[in-house]
Amino acid sequence: MTLTLAQRKRQLVSNELTEAALQLLAVKGFDAVTVDEIVATAGVSKRTFFRYFASKEDVVVQFLADMGTGIRAELAARPADEPPSVALRHAMAVPLDACTDHPDHAERALRVVRLILGTPALHARFLERRLRWSDDLAAELTVRLRLDATTDLYPDLAAGAALTAFDITLQRWSAGDGSDDPTALIERAFTLLAPALDGHALPV
Repeated sequence: MTLTLAQRKRQLVSNELTEAALQLLAVKGFDAVTVDEIVATAGVSKRTFFRYFASKEDVVVQFLADMGTGIRAELAARPADEPPSVALRHAMAVPLDACTDHPDHAERALRVVRLILGTPALHARFLERRLRWSDDLAAELTVRLRLDATTDLYPDLAAGAALTAFDITLQRWSAGDGSDDPTALIERAFTLLAPALDGHALPV
């Protein structure tokens, strides 16, 4: 879909606000950062901030919502004949690849992951969003594999397993010294999951 000039400008401002907020929150801690600091860092007015976000917590919630949208879009775009484990691994790797495509990005992303997992209010919102991701992935798998959502357990189980692998990857990465490669971690996780994910009797 081609965005209009106005839409591109709005997206640019939203991205700048999100980046400024996440980095300030990650460095100083959630409670220590004010909206005034965020807008000063982003170079916009307070009024502009509230045009996009209801609060500093809402910045993180929107960030997580966008991440979930990207994961589902990647799963939908994978080749139809690709094994489920491969398609899901690629989908789960999308945000991780974006985090580690440059050393500076990896360092900033790791701070954000630690912020979200280490701040009770934000972790709760992450878990809330994760439930929506699970529903979205299960729905996508149902369509992709031509299954019956009312009777087949596979979509929900596969989505849950994929997101558990994602969770463990984030936890291991954030608990370490930063030297781990989260993309390599998710690949290891899916190597273990593949027999179960691909052993299901799928339609021809």
